[in-house]
Amino acid sequence: MSEINRLYRYRELLMGRRFVTRDELLNKLEISLATFKRDLAKLRDQFDMPLVFDADLGGYRLEKNDDRQELPGLWFSQDEMLALLTIQRMIEQLEPGLLGPKLKPLQQRLDSMLQSQGLDPDTLTERLRLVHAGKRHLPLQAFETVARATLSRRQVRIRHHNRNTGETLTRIISPQQLVHYRDNWYVDAWCHLRKSVRSFSIDAIEQADMLDDAAKDIDLEAMREMLNAGYGIFGGVISDWAELRFTAQRAPWVQNEVWHPQQQGVLHADGSYTLRVPYADERELIGDILRFGGDVEVVAPDRLRQKIHDQIKKAACIYR
Repeated sequence: MSEINRLYRYRELLMGRRFVTRDELLNKLEISLATFKRDLAKLRDQFDMPLVFDADLGGYRLEKNDDRQELPGLWFSQDEMLALLTIQRMIEQLEPGLLGPKLKPLQQRLDSMLQSQGLDPDTLTERLRLVHAGKRHLPLQAFETVARATLSRRQVRIRHHNRNTGETLTRIISPQQLVHYRDNWYVDAWCHLRKSVRSFSIDAIEQADMLDDAAKDIDLEAMREMLNAGYGIFGGVISDWAELRFTAQRAPWVQNEVWHPQQQGVLHADGSYTLRVPYADERELIGDILRFGGDVEVVAPDRLRQKIHDQIKKAACIYR
């Protein structure tokens, strides 16, 4: 019998029984006392099995714990443990304090399991680097409340600051999905004030309180189709298509980038590259265009071309 099958057999022998004696376990599993002791240590320390010896009963039993949730037969290979630990460390670096404390017990158990197989978990942390750009401070209370409400399908009362208008409004939302975009977190929700689907930046939520009222459910597929039609985080019905022509020097990078699911690209004989993307709101698109400076030209539409011209002229005045 392989080790993994033997360890799983312990659960079968103990489940549904008040207790099992040591001799019965040794006989049923056909193992020595030394192997039994090693198995006990592994089951308790690595798999967190609530296995205890009851002196009054004279045998081993599984301790009842209402807080513990069992996943029967869930055993991990070395690669699977490494993958889980990598995800956990990525979450920890992605947003320190977000899920780290809650996943700490799991991390400790994964560390122990990897160490038993000769791998050093600390090396993973040293060799894993996440680079953030434009990341804003995330209020953990607001995130946890919105996330809990999203999963439990409850409404949330939020106090939200609109950075464009400078207004701070209290409104009730029915969260539909969480979005991680460009290093920041958003929630797509039905806004009961505006009677429409809106995307809210969670870092702009100053206060969030989960309500007892059930969330209004929106057709997720239809909502995503509507939101994905826009450009970036700004959803909505497509208002126009931007035609951008990149220089031959910049083309090798841009032609491998995804700006929009429906984008169209053409590589020209001179090495330049034309990219066409739809948009509903040009604010984020303007920022992306300007970061390429003189390596891109807005060919169409004229309205977007004029806005880029005005922004460049305004910037030039600052450095005159």
